[in-house]
This record gives sequence, structure tokens and C-alpha cells, in this order.
Amino acid sequence: MALPADQRKSILKVLMTSLLLDLISFTFILPLFPSLLTFYRNQDPSPSSLLNRVFHYLNAYKNVFAKPIDSRYDIVLLGGALGSLFSFLQALAAPFIGRLSDKYGRRTALLCSMLGNTLSVALWVAATDFRTFLASRIVGGLSEGNVQLANAIATDISDPSQRGSTMALVGACFSIAFTFGPALGAALSNITTVAQNPFATTAGVSLFLIVVESLYIYLRLPETHPRLTRLQHAQPTDPSSVNKGQKMDGEAATTPSHKEHTNNPALLNLVHFLFLLPFSGLEFSLPFLTATFYVGSQASPSALNGRLLSMMGLIASLLQGTVVRRLPPLVTVRAGVVACTVSFFLLARVSSLPGLYSAGALLAITSATVVTGLNSLGSFEAQEGERGAVLGRLRSWGQVGRAAGPLLFCSVFWWVGREIAYTTGGVVMLTVCVVVFTTLKSPPIPPAGQKT
Repeated sequence: MALPADQRKSILKVLMTSLLLDLISFTFILPLFPSLLTFYRNQDPSPSSLLNRVFHYLNAYKNVFAKPIDSRYDIVLLGGALGSLFSFLQALAAPFIGRLSDKYGRRTALLCSMLGNTLSVALWVAATDFRTFLASRIVGGLSEGNVQLANAIATDISDPSQRGSTMALVGACFSIAFTFGPALGAALSNITTVAQNPFATTAGVSLFLIVVESLYIYLRLPETHPRLTRLQHAQPTDPSSVNKGQKMDGEAATTPSHKEHTNNPALLNLVHFLFLLPFSGLEFSLPFLTATFYVGSQASPSALNGRLLSMMGLIASLLQGTVVRRLPPLVTVRAGVVACTVSFFLLARVSSLPGLYSAGALLAITSATVVTGLNSLGSFEAQEGERGAVLGRLRSWGQVGRAAGPLLFCSVFWWVGREIAYTTGGVVMLTVCVVVFTTLKSPPIPPAGQKT
């Protein structure tokens, strides 16, 4: 029997509220990287400082390219390197966090993750030097598990017919946070409360949100793992499954039954990696691309970046709240990879702001669909006792692509130029389209309320 509607609605409300708090707090820092790194560089201009040693290696990397890279991009490149480090650490931690949630429960794993997040932001509040700031990013990368655990909880409380719409709500939280969080973080950075750390106000508000979120989860979120809770979950219709170790009373199976996969999790992991490899590189390259529109002009590329990202976030959140949650997950994945492919080829030749905004609208469709759809497809391939691990591995492979994509794409961007870089990305995305359209299948989804 499916989870009662009122119980599911209550858990979903807590889940979405806590995830919004987490993601808004997380996005505060995104527009501040250039200012943060400039501040830390000025704090300790010594050539032997950690930050300047990093810049030394960065310049050595830049010098291998045939065309010189303007020094004004140093901070942007370093910010991207820190983002790649964060994603790489998440790739390492995601499978462990997933297994932790399968063994000890989603709520326990989420609260452990929140302890790490709290320590990470507290280090940022105290970061008057680059070394402490770097430590905060490392701790944050290793402990950030809210998104994958939200997907696992959404799977726990949803029957197959509800799965896609619930995952879309998780994606909508992303879009809403990325629409408003960076702007709020930038506004808070203009308020100085600690002279030694001009970003302490932003960090302090971020810490406040994390603490509120932790308390809210502790007080309001029940355990949702079927093995560890009395919540009523979907039961198998095949009586023979009892003989294979699955108990009809909702208790854990003593011996897990064999799972016939519609889409092998290894294939979904590969698709997630192949998609995010070029897509994350494209995302990171947008500041460089928009800068080319204002060569010799006094206009601010940062302002254009802000408007472009806000537009993309708004479109993505509207799509996830309306269209995406009503479509089968495979349809959303296919629509997203096609939109991304067209965007790559458009960006290879775009020379006007309308063209740039058109490509941005296509990327918004991609942001609203692909990862949400892959998470939904992945959730169908995991049995109750392994959902955390399966979704953790799916996220881990995606984060590997997100860590490597900016480095590889920007290397091509600076080595051979914009047109070849984006065309190459488009060809890679065409390959992803072929894989998605020829190998992925839509899982059988019974009507709402039907036993599975």
C-alpha cells in the first residue's frame, strides 16, 4: 500500500523547505569568488603564500597555450579550479554518504551531512586568510550530501507514478535557489561587519540558514528508509517475492531479490558523466564568452552574466514546476540533451546578445530536465535497501564529469578558439543524444495507487 497522501505531503514539505534553505545558503558564495580571491591575494602578497603559489602553477598552465590568456582571467580560472575541487570531493564522498543512509537511515545521514556543512560555513565565517577558506571548501565538498539524500527520500515516499513529479520538485528547488541565492549573496557582501573579513556578513547569514535547516530537519523530518520506519510503502504484487526473501509486512528482506533493470545503473552513470563533462565546461566558459561581447567597451560583462543566469534560473524553475513534473523522465532527458546540443552549435557562432539569450534559454531547458530525469530513472533501478548507494554512485559519476569538464573545455577554448571548442562540445553532446535515444528505455510506471 502506498504512503498515505497526507503523510507524504507533510514529509515532502519538510524536504523541500530544508533543501531550499540549503541551496540558497550554498549559492551565496558563487558570485563572490573573484572578490574573495582578490581579497585573499591582497591580504598576503608574499610570493611564498599558498594562494600565490597556486597562481604560479596557474600561470605555468596558461603559458602552454599558443594564444596569451589575459591576466584578468586568473581569478576566474582559479575560481573554476576551486569549483572543480569541490565537485571532485563530492564525487569521492557521494557513494559513502549513500551507503551510510542505507545502513543507518536517511535522517541520520542527512544530520551528519549538516554537521559537516555547518563546520564548512563556520570556517568561512572565520576565514581571514586563504588557507582557512580553502579548508572550508574541502570540508564542504566532503560533507555535502543534501541533494542526493533528498533524491533518496523523494524515492522512499513516492510510488512509481509519483516519482518523476517529486524529482522535478527537487530540481525546482535548485532553479529557485540559483535564481535568487547569488543575488542575495552579492547584496550581503556589501555589508561589512568584520573588518578582517569583509565577507563575514554573507558567511554569517549562510551559517544562520544552515543552523536553522539543521534544527528543522532534526525536529520535523521523520526517517523514511523502508527498513527503519513504520511508514507504509509500496509492496510487491508477486506473492513469490516472499519466497525470495521480501516480506509482505514491509520489513527488510533477509535476502535481497534479484533486480531486473530497465536501464542498468552503470549505463545511467555513464550517461550522467558524459553529459556533465561538456555541459559543465560550457557553463564555466560563459563568463569568457560574454566578455568577448564587450571588448573595448565600458559595459560590465559581470552584469550580463548576472542577467543571463537569472533568466536561465527563472525559465528552469518554471519548467520544473509545470511541464517537467508531468512528463515521463526519459522524455525530459531526451528533450534536455537535444536542447543542449543545439545550444553548443549556436554558441560556436553567436555574435549578438539575442543569439546569446537564445542559447541561454536552451540551456535553461537542459538544466530543468536532464539531471532531474536521470535521477528519476536511477530511482527506478534501486531496491529499497540500496537506494542511497545507487543514487550516490549516480551523483558521484556526474560530479566527476563536473570536476573535469571546466578544465578540459577551457583548455580547448584557449588552445584552438571558441568556434572549435563549442563545436567539439556539440559533437560530444550529439554522442550523448545517440546513447540516450538508442539505449535508454522508459521504465514501466503503474497508475497511482497500484501495487508494484
